[in-house]
Amino acid sequence: MSRVPGDEPLLPLDVEEWLSWLAAEKGRAPSTLAAYRRDARRFWRWLVADGRSRLAEVDEADIESYIADLQDAGLAPETVKRSVVVVRSLYRFLVEEERLASDPGADVAVPPVPAGLPKALDEDEVTTLLAAVVGDEPVARRDRAILEVLYGTGVRISELVGLSLGAVDLESRLLRAFGKGSKERVVPIGRLAARALEDWLGPAGRGALAPSRWRRRDDAEAVFLNQRGGRLTRQGAWLVVKGYGDAVGLGEKLSPHVLRHSCATHMLDHGADIRSVQTLLGHASISTTQVYTKVATDRLFAAYRAVHPRATL
Repeated sequence: MSRVPGDEPLLPLDVEEWLSWLAAEKGRAPSTLAAYRRDARRFWRWLVADGRSRLAEVDEADIESYIADLQDAGLAPETVKRSVVVVRSLYRFLVEEERLASDPGADVAVPPVPAGLPKALDEDEVTTLLAAVVGDEPVARRDRAILEVLYGTGVRISELVGLSLGAVDLESRLLRAFGKGSKERVVPIGRLAARALEDWLGPAGRGALAPSRWRRRDDAEAVFLNQRGGRLTRQGAWLVVKGYGDAVGLGEKLSPHVLRHSCATHMLDHGADIRSVQTLLGHASISTTQVYTKVATDRLFAAYRAVHPRATL
């Protein structure tokens, strides 16, 4: 059972000095320091509630017990992991500063965070979303191309808005995406995505939004423009996706990353091999892509249990 104290105890001076050291010597950001302070305060409250008055009164078993209490309290695995990292960092600092003779957190394992399963849309939901863009005005042509390319290629939203004209080859139906760490990969463009891109890049699409004079060279080279003639930002593209998602009732289910998940999951559903999907998505490790194989398998089992007459006998 979790131990929750009543009054809020002051943090020990050792903790304040550790936080100052993180700021001055390690250059931790203010937001990171604020999160570490909250985690340190949680740990200190736990100790005080258990009758401790000094950080030195802690051994490895105590930290293990603290972890168990955090988990019993229903905290998210990410929160528990960060809390343990904070406690280990604090005690490592105290030992290095020779304020403690031994480190009680040195051999404490950081709890793993379970890999989250991507929530892909159903194929019918994707069809409904893509059909929601109607009209031939420039913004509609752009929005249709955004949705088709995100789903049709599986590129990240940052890769999409970072596309320059020279990176798109409509004749060969290929584009060059620059992923994490500026790693470049060549991605095929499907027929419908290529058609949407061609419509957008023509005079009635991008040409109609292009200004008479470009403010920046980067804007002139951008594939996707905002209505002021500048390169579309990540936030701008996100709002495009979210707007059409809300219009067709997908609401919180939809984000640009969900379209990426859906691309990968649907490819595996239709027989793609995992190495091809890894290359398409630009995953450095096959283990990242393997998450999708479980999604595809779970969907297969769910469909089987739903329709086979002897699946639940």
